[in-house]
Amino acid sequence: MESKTKKLIHTFGALADLGQEIAKTSEFSEMVRTSLHLLLGTLAIRRGAVVECVSGQECTECLAVWGVGDDYQVRLTLTLPERAAILNAGVCALGIADGNPAWTAFLSRHQAELQRLGIDLVVPMVTRGEITGLVLLGGKASGQAFQPDDFEVICAMVRHVGVGIHTHRLLEQIEHRAEENKHLYENLRTIYRDTVRAFAAAIDIKDKYTQGHSERVGKYSEIIARELGWPEEAVEGIAIAGYLHDIGKLIVERDIINAPYKIDAKASIELNRHPAAGFEILSPIHHPYADIPLTAKYHHERIDGRGYPDGLSGDQIPFGARIVALADSFDAMTTDRPYKTRRSFEDVIEDFRRNTGKQFDGLVVLAFCRSLLKEISGQTAERRIMKMLGKNYLNSDRAIPLLTELIAELDPNEQSAAAGSA
Repeated sequence: MESKTKKLIHTFGALADLGQEIAKTSEFSEMVRTSLHLLLGTLAIRRGAVVECVSGQECTECLAVWGVGDDYQVRLTLTLPERAAILNAGVCALGIADGNPAWTAFLSRHQAELQRLGIDLVVPMVTRGEITGLVLLGGKASGQAFQPDDFEVICAMVRHVGVGIHTHRLLEQIEHRAEENKHLYENLRTIYRDTVRAFAAAIDIKDKYTQGHSERVGKYSEIIARELGWPEEAVEGIAIAGYLHDIGKLIVERDIINAPYKIDAKASIELNRHPAAGFEILSPIHHPYADIPLTAKYHHERIDGRGYPDGLSGDQIPFGARIVALADSFDAMTTDRPYKTRRSFEDVIEDFRRNTGKQFDGLVVLAFCRSLLKEISGQTAERRIMKMLGKNYLNSDRAIPLLTELIAELDPNEQSAAAGSA
């Protein structure tokens, strides 16, 4: 009784160790090798191997070997009819077909090879009604014959190994499918972005004086959002909103858009319809970024409530629309138009100072100025804003003090620090 109790405790311990090894997130091959070692060690078996039945293939693949040469690859074939016939075979000794025609066919092909390797037992790994593979076992190191309770231990441990292999393969499939889905999603996002940019270019073609305007507004908006610390998906969303902010101009007469002079009040009313028209065009579309239609509608609203189309003020204006409003105005100020040349950087900074809190949101102006200052002062390798502005527009000796001074005025923390040092 004492000997049986010790053996039972030893078996439970081996099963626990095997379960822990299988549950680990370790490398697959290492898991199979260690599981085989635990199985062999539990019953002091000299040699063994684990072979996997690959779906759709008759040839098995060797996953791990012990005691038959580390570089030896056990190659077996198991036909689909044979797999179905031996699902419930249990432990099978070589040379004993037990009236099972599947084993008879299998042994007729492989018995000589397995005996040469010193294999005495073949155990199918069955998981969820399918054969995962086979475990091949040699004799005990003691030379003793296997007992019925040994077969129970073998079957229990083999089931554990089979579940471990099956689980790892499922995880691999899930990871592979997740990676495929990720690539598909990225492809769709790329197609969506490219489509939006092409559409933005089509919008700007209608206005021969502002070609490239929508793309620049999208890029400026993206830069501002990134400086504000927005998550990447939100940054991408505001860039798309910038590209599409003027889509409502598609309903405006080309003669009004291309007028080489300041348009009159009647034409202004017609032009000012474009934000609401943009909302109507974009609303029926299911966008990945929900605020795009509202950004198009409200990018001409002002913080002081004097904008259009609805006269919103302050926090009533969606934050994305406040970003695009600044990006839109900055591009308008820094590009030539038919009735005016672009303004100097000094004038732009003064416009920011004068209209922050009136036309522009202070946090948005601050983020844009900080991004530009980082580019001019070399704090970042990117020169996205400077490239869009073109050569010879910015003079760093003049621009850096102007930006630094405005940032200090807009940033409460810097104001407090300056007051404290005084």
